[in-house]
Amino acid sequence: MINYISAPFKWFFKLEAASGLVLLLAAIIALFISNSSLSNLYFSTLNEYLFIGVNNFGIKLSVIHWINDGLMAIFFFFVTLEIKREFLQGELSNIKQAMLPIIAAVGGMLVPALFYVFINWGDSETLNGWAIPSATDIAFSLGVLSLLGKRVPLSLKVFLTALAIIDDLGAILIIALFYSGDLNIKYLTLMFLAFLILLIINKFNIKKILPYLFIGVLLWDFTHNSGIHATIAGVLLAATIPHRKKEKDFSLLIKIEHAISPYVAFGIMPLFAFANAGVSLEGLSFQSLLDKVPLGILLGLFVGKQLGVFVFSYVSIKLRIAQMPNNSNWFNFYGVGILTGIGFTMSLFVGNLAFVENLQYMDGVKIGVLTGSLLSTLAGYFLILLTSKK
Repeated sequence: MINYISAPFKWFFKLEAASGLVLLLAAIIALFISNSSLSNLYFSTLNEYLFIGVNNFGIKLSVIHWINDGLMAIFFFFVTLEIKREFLQGELSNIKQAMLPIIAAVGGMLVPALFYVFINWGDSETLNGWAIPSATDIAFSLGVLSLLGKRVPLSLKVFLTALAIIDDLGAILIIALFYSGDLNIKYLTLMFLAFLILLIINKFNIKKILPYLFIGVLLWDFTHNSGIHATIAGVLLAATIPHRKKEKDFSLLIKIEHAISPYVAFGIMPLFAFANAGVSLEGLSFQSLLDKVPLGILLGLFVGKQLGVFVFSYVSIKLRIAQMPNNSNWFNFYGVGILTGIGFTMSLFVGNLAFVENLQYMDGVKIGVLTGSLLSTLAGYFLILLTSKK
């Protein structure tokens, strides 16, 4: 029973750590191509329209939108499966264990947003990006931890994983509440009807994937046309996938999670990074980082994240609301807090939503996210390296 419960986490950490390195490679390639003679081909391909369907029944979107709205719906489906499993029987199922990452995640979302708002106060257009530095890239941050090997106790890896999962849950709520468009009542009704059917299927404990998949595709189409961001369909679908704690031998949720995880980690996420990390560095200077959007994101990720995570955690531990992770000290704990400032894919995704009608700010978003994430990577890595025993 113990092995059954712990196996998903061990597998998850190894997968996320490895995929973080692939994400880094994808981002580097995107930056290289977007600043080479292939830049026109790169950007024009992303803006090409692609029709998927039969005859008059289908959807026509640009390549970048298929990636950000379609493939990322699968990513959010996967993330929500992880969140659901963790709350049902994982590290977040025990409230005493869950308190520290929950409190730390709240601080890690709130303080960076305040930094961004402070820098962009008075500008209604740029202020819309307040949530960009609140996100943590779980694959990238765990990838950095994996490079440190046994210098990092398992308890801190568990803490970072749980924090990032809660962070993803916060990002999902932010997207649903603040980054949806004008609502279409017809498609909104159809969306809730599809979700209701999925709940009924779950209630009857149907363990075949096809019914969920068929209704899930319709749910995505309805959500896409409803005004709510299409990725929320992945969240709703995952919430209905059955997982019964009493069933020791089979869980449809864990089966699906294991089946799609390699495709998400080594396919969807690197493709998203490749499509969204490309930015022209021509004319880039230190002054460029002082523009309101990149500066707000950079300070939010690099300063706000570490302060929010550490201060909220420190106070909760001192007040005995939460417990310090086993075999850790304040130095390597703070180092992990710095690593939560690696926003990368999640921050880029939120940036695309925040400035969907103001694309002139997207280069600033990418510069701020990449710079803030890079500084967080280097500072967190070397602090842990220098303060931890081999």
